[in-house]
Amino acid sequence: MNRGALLAATLLAAIGAHVQAASPPVLEAVFSPWDDVEGRLLQLLAGARKTVRVQAFLFTSRPLARALIAAHRRGVNVAVLADREMVSRGNNSQIPILAAAGIPVWLETGYASAHNKILLIDAAEADCVVATGSYNYTFSAQARNAENVLIVRGDRELARSYQKNWQRHRDDALPLVEALPP
Repeated sequence: MNRGALLAATLLAAIGAHVQAASPPVLEAVFSPWDDVEGRLLQLLAGARKTVRVQAFLFTSRPLARALIAAHRRGVNVAVLADREMVSRGNNSQIPILAAAGIPVWLETGYASAHNKILLIDAAEADCVVATGSYNYTFSAQARNAENVLIVRGDRELARSYQKNWQRHRDDALPLVEALPP
């Protein structure tokens, strides 16, 4: 290959990499009870490689709890924020089970309701995922309620914003053992 052809090939590769890096995010909207929102969230968690951050108002879904524990066991850094009142009142809350499995859990205490519902997966990676909407992590959200989740893949700026907000809430929250003494 001559020098000109090599230069052209190098430039085309660089342009292709730039175009690929600048590809638009992929958006997906899912709606319960018609769509299998929980199944879609389980797929996303199964694909997590490095980090998962959760903010939950109500978390009673055993399948989602099992998926978070499985991610934690395969080495994914999983951490959870939840609403203290919902955890303390919820007979079926999976939050204590997540903590018992070794997942760091903090409870938000400074709000009337810590009403965020967010899954943030691999936030620092090119294939980051933000899943947010009205959907609580419960059976009722899947089977009985009209709920929505917007899944955004590959938008690093959005993922950074959600990660920063998650950390701000985490910094103000209490570890589970302090927020719910025995």
